[in-house]
Order: sequence, then structure tokens, then C-alpha cells
Amino acid sequence: MEEPGTALLSDLRAALGAEAVLTDPDVTAAYARDEMPLAPSGKPLAVVLPADVAGVRAVVRCCSAAGVPIVPRGAGSGISGGANAIEGCVVLVTTKLDRIVEIDADNRLAVVEPGVVNLKLREAVAEHGLFYAPDPSSFDWCTIGGNLATNAGGLCCVKYGVTADSVLGLDVVLADGSLLTTGRRTVKGVAGYDLTKLFVGSEGTLGVITRATLALRPLPHAPGTLVAAFGSSRDAGAAVSGVVRAGLVPSLMEIMDATTIDAVQRHLNTDLGAGTEGGTLLLCQSDVGGEAATAELAAIAKVCEAAGAELVHATDDFAEGELLMKARRSVHYAISAYGATMTDDVCVPRTRIAELIEGCERISAEAGLKIAVCGHAGDGNMHPTVVYDAAVESEFGRAKRAFDAILELGLSLGGTITGEHGVGKFKQEWLERELGPIGLDVHRRLKKALDPGNLFNPGSMFSLD
Repeated sequence: MEEPGTALLSDLRAALGAEAVLTDPDVTAAYARDEMPLAPSGKPLAVVLPADVAGVRAVVRCCSAAGVPIVPRGAGSGISGGANAIEGCVVLVTTKLDRIVEIDADNRLAVVEPGVVNLKLREAVAEHGLFYAPDPSSFDWCTIGGNLATNAGGLCCVKYGVTADSVLGLDVVLADGSLLTTGRRTVKGVAGYDLTKLFVGSEGTLGVITRATLALRPLPHAPGTLVAAFGSSRDAGAAVSGVVRAGLVPSLMEIMDATTIDAVQRHLNTDLGAGTEGGTLLLCQSDVGGEAATAELAAIAKVCEAAGAELVHATDDFAEGELLMKARRSVHYAISAYGATMTDDVCVPRTRIAELIEGCERISAEAGLKIAVCGHAGDGNMHPTVVYDAAVESEFGRAKRAFDAILELGLSLGGTITGEHGVGKFKQEWLERELGPIGLDVHRRLKKALDPGNLFNPGSMFSLD
């Protein structure tokens, strides 16, 4: 009797070549999950690596005919479990579709395949005096396809928006293997439903993105940098509100609480000048250049001082600014030195950032676990990270309860359960709480209309039940 999946594996090898169909369990295990170790995952039947859109379409048709689900995957840098395999699925990896098809400098756009690394695209367009704005913390290895699937953000969202704000159009392979083209190359265009926005952030549940047309911007000036130290998160929160109220739009505005500061100082063996216990750092940049940048940072400094900053330092020295940015970008590695981590991703109104940080301090005390908070103060997207000992079962339970308490706190402050990491396979119950029954029903109807066989990433984001 033929083993389950044998016919499908034969069809996949015929379509892609044997070298593009991986079945060795030791190899496929490396593709079975993303960077969120706590989200559930299963053992895939196979991992496939098509090299072009024809290969993607063939995989979809083969799996659809066999009734075997597909989990699309990029580089695996996500931290919500959205790319985690389910038992017996085919993991469709898009990293071999890695061409920058076109850079149109005159129209300020690029056409790329999903496997292009974010940093590679940024470097390529910079040679034309252009700038691709979305910059997730993993920009040096995450791929554009994954950024599109999760509607990734990054440090520059305060001024330039999230991934969706830079997407003009997409090519998407649908559940029947057909190729849908959405959007356009023009700056404006309102013909029909905005299908592009529907697929951006859909986490691989509606189709497989095989090409994207992306809007570019003129390359900004090298940024000036400001760091302000506060004695409390409340003072830092007041400064953030003051910056927004004053109409100032820095290219970056990041916040780090006392626990985060301590971890980074230990990790980098440096002193960030945070001052008193319970201190909070605000890190801002201005990329408008010259006297305009000096004036913008001076205005931000004035707001910080009025809010009670204990120290404010601004510099137009790029190297010094990069050293300060290194502190922010090293947060994940610094906190990981304390133990296993669960990184949350709540976004709250900017006026309520201090309440979120203070609430996380309470949750930390109640759980008896360290919680470090940093995030994008410019748009209210915070990343509280719960630290625990993975070898102690009781600590895992307390960490999960703390993680959920942070989500509850974020919703109570008028926020959302995810600002940029996505729902994945770790926050489904919270999506239902945020959307409500009618909102979730509309999601299910859209899913059933585009993917009636529940082929793509079933169980991620929400169930069809």
C-alpha cells in the first residue's frame, strides 16, 4: 500500500526537480518554525523551494489536488509562529525567488520577488539615490515576502509608515493556482477594491505573494541623533506626547525602560547615562539634514527638558549616532542573556505609553518575572519582553499568564494586540477578542471566498469554525 503523500511528493519532484523537494526530517525540522519557540508547530511532509512563479503555481496546484495544506515561509524571522508548519503540510519557502526585477528611479518604484532580503533592497535602491523605508529590526536577514505577509514595521514607522504604506501592487498565486495581479504602478489609483491591502498582512492565509511593486522615496540625509534620559516612564511618556503635540515628526523615536537599559548596558559594557533607578531613555533621529535637522532636534530637546529630562544630548556626528542606535538594535540579544523570552507586540495610543510601561511593572511584580519594555514611541508600538527559565515548568506558566496580561492591558488602554509582528499561531484567541464576532465573521467569509479548501496556512490567525 502506498504511503500517504507519496503521490504528492512524486508530483512535486516532477514539477520542481528532486533537489527542490526536501523530506529528510533533520533538514525539514529547520523549516518547521520561526523565531517564536512557544507557538505550536508540526512535522511537515516536505519543504519545497521553487525558483520561480511557475514553480509556486505548480506546488499550489499539486497540493490543492492532494488536499494537503501549504504553509508559506520566507526567512523565518517572524516571532508570532505565523510560518510554523502544521502536521503533514508542505512548507513553501520563497527565498529562491530573490530577484530585484526592476528599479525605476524616475517613477521611484522597485519591482521585487519575495525572497529579496530587506537590507539588500535598501542598498540597491540607495545606489539610485532612493530609499525603501520599512526597516524591521531583522532587516539584515528578513525577506520582503515575510515583511509583506505580516505588514512589518520597524524603527522608522513614525515618519514613513509600515510596509503597506510602501506597496503599490502585488502578484499573488491563489488557491486554484491562478495568478492575481493587484494594484498599479501609478501614484494614484482607486479602481475597484483595494486588493493589495487585503493581501498585505494576511500572513499567508489567502495566497502566496510572488512579486511586489514597491514605492520608494528620495534618500534622506544622514540623521542627527538625540538621546534624553528621564527619571520615570511617566516623564518620558509626557515628552512623547509633547513631541506629537508640537507637530514634530522625527524619523525615529524609540523608548527603553529601566530593565531594558540595564540589559543593554551589561551587554555592551557601556553607560547610556540613564541616571536614576527606574530611568527611561528616549532616542530620536532627524533625517531632514543640515540646519533643519539641528532645529528639529533642538525643538525635541526643548520638549524633553520641559517634561523633566535629566539629561539631553544631541549630535550630528553620524558615527556617534550609530553607537546610540546600536544600543537600541541590540535589545533583543541583551535581554536574551537573562533567559528564555516571550516578546509581546502591543500598540497603544501614544498618550498611554507610560501607562503601559507602568502596567508592565505591576505585571512583572505579580508574576515574579523580569519584563523589559522597549518600542517605537513614535507610533505607540511597544515590545514588552517576558523573561523566564525554560527549564522550570512553573515559570513557563507564569510567563504565559504575564504575556496574556500584557495583551489585556494593551486592549484596555485602547490599543491592539499586534502592531507589526502579526497574530500567527500564538494570538488567535486575542484576535477574536479584539475584532469581535462580526469582525471575525467577515474575516472567515473572505478566507472561504478566496481559499474555500482552507489550503493556505490553516489555523493561523483564526480558525474557520
